[in-house]
Order: sequence, then structure tokens, then C-alpha cells
Amino acid sequence: MNLKNDLLIRAAKGEKTERTPVWLMRQAGRILPEYRAVRESLSGFIELAKTPERAAEVTIQPVDILKVDAAIIFSDILVIPEAMGLPYEMVEKKGPSFPKVVKTAQDVEALKVADPESDLGYVIEAIKIVKKELDGRVPLIGFAGAPFTIFCYMIEGSGSKTFSKARKMLYADPELSHKLLQKITDGTIAYLKAQIAAGADLVQVFDSWAGILPPTQYSHFSTPYLAQICDAINEVPVTVFAKGAYFARAEFARLNCQTVGLDWNMDIQESRKLIGEDKTLQGNLDPCVLYGSPKQIAEATKAMLDQFGPQRHIANLGHGVYPDTDPEKVKVFIETVKEYSSK
Repeated sequence: MNLKNDLLIRAAKGEKTERTPVWLMRQAGRILPEYRAVRESLSGFIELAKTPERAAEVTIQPVDILKVDAAIIFSDILVIPEAMGLPYEMVEKKGPSFPKVVKTAQDVEALKVADPESDLGYVIEAIKIVKKELDGRVPLIGFAGAPFTIFCYMIEGSGSKTFSKARKMLYADPELSHKLLQKITDGTIAYLKAQIAAGADLVQVFDSWAGILPPTQYSHFSTPYLAQICDAINEVPVTVFAKGAYFARAEFARLNCQTVGLDWNMDIQESRKLIGEDKTLQGNLDPCVLYGSPKQIAEATKAMLDQFGPQRHIANLGHGVYPDTDPEKVKVFIETVKEYSSK
């Protein structure tokens, strides 16, 4: 299907664009009253993610309401551990929790490689519905968690400030750690390929906990698995977003991906030097800027666009939009990107 608005895809491929494309991480979610209404009609987040028609509905909401240049499928990175045999719960105000975690070689042995069709069919179905309903208006982004980030949750059992149990495993049993990381990677590649076959126009890999590792360990336990994913996917552009991994930007230059996402602590010019001219950069406005006045938001957005330059940039925040952000402020950011970058 030909896209009516293919700015995001062209920017990712390094082709010339008339203006900078813009979307937001976590755009389908709690900032929108329309999303909250859908979620309240169900038992919670997980049921919403597993009901393809409703997941499709909230995926499309930001395209209609915020006028972003892309939709991102409404799902969660933790569907992979669940598909491998570790179910999770979403605890209100606390986040994900795993009743069972990985502790031993037997635990790793007992896990299966996720099968996208049988274990994650609800995500694939949601993608097909979204593609049909979007009717080519904007591209659809598919995604998965990076193997290291998924590993963290599978060992820790929840979010954590330190992920000390997960990091302990890297030191105490590196061989077992690699075994688990490989199992996650194999399932993730199959899952992303299934998303692409269902219609995803671009995929993003989120390494949310990248910043907790020292650089040498990141090079050992994360980058090689990101590289496997990037090497395996050549059907659509791939974006790698590793929050806090400022030390790995030169490594990302060597990954077989088209776009590298920057968080708001990564200096734009320095990142461009380290990552090089032949990759697109995505980001990286501080999400807290959106608590400012419309004037402050517009000024910060323009300053960011000036630093990135008009080409090879996808405008976004440096992390997901915070849940209590006013959607009207988000619109100021989006409209500023569109108007200012068109000039």
C-alpha cells in the first residue's frame, strides 16, 4: 500500500523530506482522555493490549487527535517474556510484576523461544486491523524490547532503580546470561518479522535499561544482541533507542540500523559526530519541556530542530511522554515541528 504521508520512512532512509516528521513515544496512552475511556471499559492495561480491536483503536487515536506523522502499535515490551513462559501483571501505579522469575539454568531451560503466531497472535491481529483502518494515512511502527532490557525484567521480576539481581547474574553466571539473552533474541527477531509481515512499516527496539550497565558490559551483553536483530531485519527501517547509553553511541554507528534514538541527555552535535552522517537521529526534547508554557515549548522545539538540521531527523521526545502531560501542550510541540521545519 502506498502511504499518503511517508515522511517518517523517507527520513529513516535518509531521503530528502519537505519537513521533519514527528511522533511521540507513549503517544497512545494516558495523556488522552479518549484512551482512558477505552481502558476503563476493560479490566486494565493487559486486557487492552490483548484485545486487538481495542488496541487498534487506541493506536489510531493519536493520529486523529494529535496529528502525528506515525502510529505505533499499542502493546508492551513484556509480551515477549510472557510468550516465553513468564506471565506478568500490571500493578496500578507500580508497573509490571512477574510472579515467577528466572534464577537457575533449569529456569532458562524451561523457557521456550517465543512463537509470534501462536503466542503473540493478538499483536499481529491488532497490526492488521490498524493497517486496514489507517488506509495508508501514515506509517505504522512496530516494536520490541531490547534483549538486555527484557533480561532485566525476567530476572528482577519488576522495575528497579538498580536491577542489582539482573546485573549480579551477568557477573555470577555470564554463560547462563548469554544463553537467556540468545533465547530472548531469537524470539524477538521472529516477533519483529511477524509484525513486518502483518504490515509494520518500521520497527523500533527499546533498550530502556541500557544506562544501568558500565560500558564494557554493555558492549558484551547488549550490543551484540542488538546487532543480531539489526542484521536479521532488512525488510523495513530499524530504529534503536537505548536510554542512557551515551557511552555506546560510537557502537551504534556500526549497527545495521537506519535510525538511532537519542535521550534528552545526549548532546545532539556530539551524537552526530559519534554516530556519523549516514544514520538518521530521532529525538530528543526533554519530556518535561511539555510542562512549560506554549511559548517555552515552541522555543525549545525550535532550538532542538536548529541543532538537528532539516534532514536525517525524526522529531520526538527523549523518552516517552509523561502521563500527566496536557495533550494541548503536546499539540504545541507537534505543530511547532511541522511549521518551523517547513520553512
